Amino acid sequence: MAGEGLSVKTGRALLLCALTGLIAGLAASGFYWLLESARYYLMEGLAHYTPPLAAGETAIYPTVHHTERLRWVLLVLPALGAMAGALLVKFFAPSAGGHGTDAAINAYHRNEGRIPFAVIPVKAVASALVIGSGGSAGCEGPVTQIGAGCGSALASLLKLDAAERRVLMAAGLAAGVGAIFRAPLAGAIFAAEIFYSGLDIEYEILMPSLVASTVAYTVFALFFGWHPLFVMPDYTFADPRKLLPYLFLALVVALGAKFYILVFRQFESASRTWRVPTWVKPGIGGLLTGLIGFFLPQVLGSGYGIIQQTLVVDSPLAERFGGLSLAMLLLIFFGKVFATAFTVASGGSGGVFGPALVSGAALGAATGLALTRLFPGLELHPGAFALVGMAGFLAASVRVPIAAIIMVSEITGNHNLLLPSMWVCGVSYWLSNGWTIYRSQVRTRDCSPAHMRGG
Repeated sequence: MAGEGLSVKTGRALLLCALTGLIAGLAASGFYWLLESARYYLMEGLAHYTPPLAAGETAIYPTVHHTERLRWVLLVLPALGAMAGALLVKFFAPSAGGHGTDAAINAYHRNEGRIPFAVIPVKAVASALVIGSGGSAGCEGPVTQIGAGCGSALASLLKLDAAERRVLMAAGLAAGVGAIFRAPLAGAIFAAEIFYSGLDIEYEILMPSLVASTVAYTVFALFFGWHPLFVMPDYTFADPRKLLPYLFLALVVALGAKFYILVFRQFESASRTWRVPTWVKPGIGGLLTGLIGFFLPQVLGSGYGIIQQTLVVDSPLAERFGGLSLAMLLLIFFGKVFATAFTVASGGSGGVFGPALVSGAALGAATGLALTRLFPGLELHPGAFALVGMAGFLAASVRVPIAAIIMVSEITGNHNLLLPSMWVCGVSYWLSNGWTIYRSQVRTRDCSPAHMRGG
């Protein structure tokens, strides 16, 4: 009898997690459609600027090649999109502002996993307006909050208790990330790691997240394809001497991640002192972003096309996706860091995880280019350093070392660089000394208000 009860309980949990994944997968698909629509009608339609796309990004609308971009539109468009998104958030769902991952973390620890249902549509539309108009932000922040909101809404509808609500909320978070990045395993690991800045995980949600992320990815792939987000040459690691230049890369990305966090936090603190209405602050940040984009349009939007270019630096694929020089890579890194701070730290709706990927890829490729000149006999590939740099930057700034290793492998389809990714993630995570971009993360489970209450 006890075995039958356990089977019923397990079957119920499996069904709820699969249902959460189904709902979150549909929500992520709708959000992706909104992002592409906003990009097409705002950046391409109004500013005549077509940002480069990653190989796996599905262009829903036909690409229109304009002879000349309208730079003055790029200057003001991010401000208009940010203010429109901020007004939407202000009137319909105030908790949907800012970078959504931090809000989801806070809800998990301090609000029993409760996320208002209104957050789901409002966050999707507001973030599409911000990113589609050129704001420097990622889609993972919104989709984590949207997915988490789906799990929370399902739990509330079924009147589940706080512990079960947190599980479904985290499973929805995993489903959103796994779907939008086409990385179901990384999405599940991400959901288990993201709540803590120290070496701890939410082991209770790992299996539910695996189920939800698998279903969500399947749903998303039915609409937008099964291919990885990026393509790159089939680089491998077969020379132990290369651990030395990869060690140098770990030092560089650890410093770069600290710089990213410092700039973001400083601008966030400064924006809180501005004596203007809250919906105006993202407009000011958007105007500063537009000023950078006027001279360096590569930093506008999600920037996944730039990651694609870094992964093929100095390879035959560069002819297809476009090449980047060392100077341009460094400009993109610094420009992306400041543009993201201006966009998101001022209150704009968007994520900081995606820009961390872009920043890590640019810094990694730049480091790789420099090291190829210092170690010509080692046959170093800047594209390989871009991939490993992304992983190390995420480990240092977002505090998800295991998810970072797996994610860069899944989104590129390259599993041959796991060893240098492990090496760089371990060193950069340790060197970052607990610095994190997410304020709501706590150090360990013992520090979580949810677990302090016995949840």
